[in-house]
Amino acid sequence: MESALEAALEVASCDRCDRDSVIHQPYSGLHLCGRHLGRSIRKRVSKALRAQIDLSNEVAAARGRPFTLLVAVSGGKDSAVLLHGLVELIGPRPDVELIAGVVDEGIAGYRSPSIECAASLCDSLAIRLERISYTDLGFAEMDDVVDRMAGIATRHKEARGMLACSYCGVFRRQGINALAKRVDADWVAMGHNLDDVAQSVLMNLQRGDIDRTVRLAPHTEQPIDGLTPRIVPLRWIPEQEVHALALHLGLPFHHGDCPYAPGALRQRNRDFIAALEADVPGSRHGLVHSLDRLKEMGRRVREVGSEEAGSVESVASAKVGRCDSCGEITSRQICQACSMKAWLEEE
Repeated sequence: MESALEAALEVASCDRCDRDSVIHQPYSGLHLCGRHLGRSIRKRVSKALRAQIDLSNEVAAARGRPFTLLVAVSGGKDSAVLLHGLVELIGPRPDVELIAGVVDEGIAGYRSPSIECAASLCDSLAIRLERISYTDLGFAEMDDVVDRMAGIATRHKEARGMLACSYCGVFRRQGINALAKRVDADWVAMGHNLDDVAQSVLMNLQRGDIDRTVRLAPHTEQPIDGLTPRIVPLRWIPEQEVHALALHLGLPFHHGDCPYAPGALRQRNRDFIAALEADVPGSRHGLVHSLDRLKEMGRRVREVGSEEAGSVESVASAKVGRCDSCGEITSRQICQACSMKAWLEEE
């Protein structure tokens, strides 16, 4: 009995050295220590960066001024690992300026400590941090939104069934857009990991929304008119590996979960993806590869049709216009943010 318990508690050694492993990759079969996990993630992030943005010397020289990369940070593990990795990979380059940006959603007991973690990380890395709040944007704070959601739903059919994340996601995108404009960013780096991207793909397919699927980041090959291109350097890194590396590096990050997240569709898909990956390792990678194939197929179809009409249009820009109210990009006459803002102003 004791030997069986000891065997169960035994920590496997790293397959690259004799240190204790901190992670097991079921999809590769490897056990990795913190040092070799860091090397593995750095290699994959570097490859993703090269695929998503062109930082060649020729492009930089022709531009004549540094590129600006806004890194969206939240105080969580993903954006902490993202910012740390970008500082290591491209921070020393004189032709790239890294700036961090954080959006304050106004969630008591959750947002303040996470912003403190983001600020601490930026200080340690000597990275400028720009902040913007929902109230700066003319929106209500999320705590206030949650208090008023029930009343809004009784008056507006479209709002029925919406959870807090529906409002917050829309407002947060507006916040990131505003920060990108403030710093004149060339790109916005998001901390979406492999699990996040796989969940987004599955959620869009559940709704049959192919247009939204092909508009998922990265946007650099198929930019959306009027939107600062998003890049997602962590898109091939599983959430567990991001968490393990953040702990190994001792990065400051907030461990708490948003109090309004339970019950959201993404949370349910998160559990489903985790179960699917445990049963069939590599499923998350397959979903993201499917996204890339859909993007490529859509681009080819759009280009063939547009060439016949005498112009070439990006599939990512299809059905995207400008909001009649605020001028932000949207697939509707009035964007979702302005609609939600109007609902809240009725209260």
